[in-house]
Amino acid sequence: MATQAKLSDYGISVGTLPSGPLGKISDVPGVTVGHCTVDTQTQKTGVTVVMPCADDMFAQKLPAAACVLNGFGKTAGLVQIGELGTLETPIALTNTLNVGLVYDAMVEYMVGRCAQSGTALRSVNPVVAECNDGGLNDIARRAVRQEHVFAAIENARADFEEGDVGAGKGMVCHGLKGGIGSASRIVELDGARYTLGVLALANHGRLEDLCIGGKSVGAKIAAHLESAPEQQQDKGSCIVVMATDLPLCARQLERVVKRASVGLARLGSYIGHGSGEVFLGFSTTNRVPHESARAVLPCTVLHEGRIDAVFRAMGEATEEAVLRAMLCADTVTGFDGSTKYTIRNFISQIY
Repeated sequence: MATQAKLSDYGISVGTLPSGPLGKISDVPGVTVGHCTVDTQTQKTGVTVVMPCADDMFAQKLPAAACVLNGFGKTAGLVQIGELGTLETPIALTNTLNVGLVYDAMVEYMVGRCAQSGTALRSVNPVVAECNDGGLNDIARRAVRQEHVFAAIENARADFEEGDVGAGKGMVCHGLKGGIGSASRIVELDGARYTLGVLALANHGRLEDLCIGGKSVGAKIAAHLESAPEQQQDKGSCIVVMATDLPLCARQLERVVKRASVGLARLGSYIGHGSGEVFLGFSTTNRVPHESARAVLPCTVLHEGRIDAVFRAMGEATEEAVLRAMLCADTVTGFDGSTKYTIRNFISQIY
């Protein structure tokens, strides 16, 4: 079971904006997250599902956007999000070779969900994103199946686990154990409090480049390892999912999710050739009906001149989410005997 460590336990703080009560993407009302982990001698993998709302999101779609910072990835569903600016299914995260199987499972889930609510379904756009966990997981076995996806959805809750769980089980971040991390920030505008939350699947970066709080710590950690690692390539990918209750249109959501790159850069990522950085975001405000008697729909949006605080919230939450993925993950030995250590083994000695 993943350890639920806090940054404050290690004297680490990120940014200046306050966080929500859980400090997770689920601080955005209605958002939950579920995991199903496949953990055997040869399989270190799983699936994580972000549930944007509790009701029928195909009938009432959410404004959404995506940004591909580096496209070395196999994400499904981004084309329609880019064209229509809406999200109509949960967002599933898994390993690279399981995208197709998870996509099919998401279709089955949506067929059943729409039948339950009486919504006619003729086409659907499941969103599935991935990182490659082949360093610890025997990825070619494609272990994640429909029952695991359905179990993750069934397990969805607000106070979910972080670390080496679900899709994060086999992930490696800056040469150490990575996985699932989350964070939130509160933004006050016109006397109202809005929440922006982030969930990261962290599987990127080189140990030599790792920085925490502006301090270069990667080389110091390497010195504490039993054997010095070879110079790593920056590969493996990072998926960032953002949720907010701010009234942002699809164009504004794209501007905001781009700022996930700020959080990654502050931790020392240079976004290498082999690392696919894909960012997704949605708003729970201004839902878009699948069918409407009205040709023109009402909508409220944030004034562009006030968006800087939201950009800052995105950068801070991403930086913290990746750190939490590393701090909450336990040491894992993979199918071939290789071991990736938790940063908790070193953080008190070097930070």
